[in-house]
Amino acid sequence: MKLAVLFTGGKDSTYALYRAQKQDHEITCLITIHSINPDSYMFHTPAIEITELQAESMNLPHILGSTEGKKEEELVDLKELIIAAKSIFEFEGVITGALFSEYQSSRIQTICNSLKLECINPLWHKKQEDEMQELLNHEFKIIFTAIAAEGLDKSWLNRVITQDDLETLKQKVMINVAGEGGEFESLVIDCPLFEKEVVIEDFEITEESKNTARMVIKKARLQ
Repeated sequence: MKLAVLFTGGKDSTYALYRAQKQDHEITCLITIHSINPDSYMFHTPAIEITELQAESMNLPHILGSTEGKKEEELVDLKELIIAAKSIFEFEGVITGALFSEYQSSRIQTICNSLKLECINPLWHKKQEDEMQELLNHEFKIIFTAIAAEGLDKSWLNRVITQDDLETLKQKVMINVAGEGGEFESLVIDCPLFEKEVVIEDFEITEESKNTARMVIKKARLQ
C-alpha cells in the first residue's frame, strides 16, 4: 500500500516505519505536527524540530504542521494536515507508532475512518521489552530527550541507550521499559533507514526536579 507515517522522530514512529517498509509498503511522506503545548494529550513534543533532519536522512518528503495543543481541538489540526498531505501524495493509509495508548489510537482511527484511509499500527500491543530489544538488535541509536519517573535522572539524557541500559530499565519496578507511561521521550539519531546520522552539537537541559528533566536541542546536523 501507499502509506504516510505520523512521524515524531521517536523510537515508536521510526520503528513502525521500519517495519512497514520491511512489509513492502511504499512510504510516500512523513507527517509531523508540532504542538505548542508541551503537555499535549496527543503529540510527542521534545526535539520535534529534529524530524526535518531525520526526513532528509531518509530521503522522504516531510509535511510539518502545528497546533496549539488544546485537548480535542488538536485533532482537527491533525486531520487538516493529513488532508493536505493526502492531496499531494495520494496515500491509502496512515502508519502510527501506537503501542498501547487507546486514547491516541482510537482518535487517529476515527480520523482515518472519516477520510477513508487505512490506519496501520505495526507495533500495536507489542510487548514493550521485545520492542526495546528489537531496536537494539536492529542497530537503532536512541537517546532520551525527556525523563519523568522515579529512578531516572538527567544523566539519562543525550546518551545512546545500550543493552546495559535496557537491563537497568527492566530492573526498575516503577518504570515501563518502553516509556509508554510517559517515563521518557526518545529520539532516533541513527538506524538502518538513515543515510546519515543525526549529530547533536549544542543542547541544554531544563530540570524541574531530580527525576523530571528535558533536553532542549539548540543545534544539530547530519554527519
